[in-house]
Amino acid sequence: MSNREDYLFWKLARIFTDKGYSLMHMSEDHNELWLEDTTNKHAQVIRLLRSDLDWGKKLQRDVHHSAVQAENIRKHLMKRQLNVLNIYISMHLPVDEFESYIQRPIQVNKKTLLHSVIIDQENVENGISHVSKILNDDITIQLNDEYEDQDVMELKSAVLTNVVSKSKQEQQFFENGKPFFTYVFLAIQIAMFILLEMTGGSNNQENLIRYGAKFNPLILEGEWWRFITPIFLHIGFLHILMNSLALYYLGPTVEQIFGRIRFVWIYLFSGFAGVLASFLFSSHLSAGASGAIFGCFGALLYIGAANPKLFFRTMGMNVIIVIIINLVFGFSVSGIDNYGHLGGLVGGFLAAAIVHFPKQHKWFTQIGALLLAAIVTGGLLFMGFNNESPEVINGLAQQKLNDENYEDAYKLLNQLVEKGKGDAVTYFQLSYSEIQLQKLEKAKEHLQKTIELDPKFHQAYYNLALLYANEGNFTKAKELVQKALEFSKDKKYEELLNKMNQAS
Repeated sequence: MSNREDYLFWKLARIFTDKGYSLMHMSEDHNELWLEDTTNKHAQVIRLLRSDLDWGKKLQRDVHHSAVQAENIRKHLMKRQLNVLNIYISMHLPVDEFESYIQRPIQVNKKTLLHSVIIDQENVENGISHVSKILNDDITIQLNDEYEDQDVMELKSAVLTNVVSKSKQEQQFFENGKPFFTYVFLAIQIAMFILLEMTGGSNNQENLIRYGAKFNPLILEGEWWRFITPIFLHIGFLHILMNSLALYYLGPTVEQIFGRIRFVWIYLFSGFAGVLASFLFSSHLSAGASGAIFGCFGALLYIGAANPKLFFRTMGMNVIIVIIINLVFGFSVSGIDNYGHLGGLVGGFLAAAIVHFPKQHKWFTQIGALLLAAIVTGGLLFMGFNNESPEVINGLAQQKLNDENYEDAYKLLNQLVEKGKGDAVTYFQLSYSEIQLQKLEKAKEHLQKTIELDPKFHQAYYNLALLYANEGNFTKAKELVQKALEFSKDKKYEELLNKMNQAS
């Protein structure tokens, strides 16, 4: 026996594994191999079969069986389309009709395409050429007429050693120490939730602000630590439960891949990036580890950018689908800080790119990511602290009004009005500060402006009614209170109207 076909079988296996294909399955007799490279658009999967073909019907059954297996692989890999190259290495061609079974690719569910090629001893060059054409790659093999058993065994051993080595490298990639800081962060956020509940409640805004929730006015006042502290605070039991479960299941994976120190950096920077994005694009009070958790997803996406073959062969589509589901859910449900999620996702990707993987360096990418992160972070901070939109200034002014710092609130709001940027809330707050500072005529003027900008602003009608009532103009005051009652059935509006009716 020449062993020529056996040698060709393992030679092709060696070529494909050297080109990046990984072993998916090997039969017990080592005569069938399924190889995978999801980044190869011409053939994501290659099936190699060393079998002497006798009859066309047997070939037909095997081709159709391979097509079914290929479709199952497509579903497992979650691929929309899958191209499979099915290579038979046989000493002879079938003795009866067989061409119709391999001339055209077999299509399964319009999603899986199976190309079959037979390489026999009389048509090696043509068969290799056909394989090269399907793969759009130049494959050249020079074969001797005969090979010793040892030649085949040495080549087989080299292929299997290469496959095992790659498998160990991939396994080591996912095992860079046992998770530790995942559970530290989990313990901190649970402890903080218990503390919030014991000191006023996790749904109490004042309590959340006291313990460090993201609150734009106080950040603008210089409380920079609020870019970090919100990561460990949660609003309500469902919020802490969902984020704790997400961290419990996702955190260990990221920490094992990147190692403990890198994980701490990724988690905290992602959380910071999420809070920063929320600070810039949302005026609402917020808290939660969602940005940091999305940062863990971002770090996994970086694996897809740095090592796409490994990523899509292991976790790729699952990660992408989970991210899409979470983002769609976030944008379809009110009360979720989507800016924080998106900021954390981008932050996690950049944080992972900066540190790369343990015991590996990619200096150009790492330095580039560091510069990009610094520029983006600096730019967003500058924009946030120099944002003169009414929403931002109104929030800062409201905090000053709550602190009874009426003079500073008046100056802040008046500057915005002078620049022509004020909205209805701006003028209402300005009027309130003016009432406290006894600038009553100006207050009336600005309440009128509030109503002009927002005719349904019932608090403005009420405050204006109080000013007219204070002047003794009850007719005008009644008219204004009745207008306020059209938009709100507030008891204090009804009480004021009753008092004026009794007085008159």
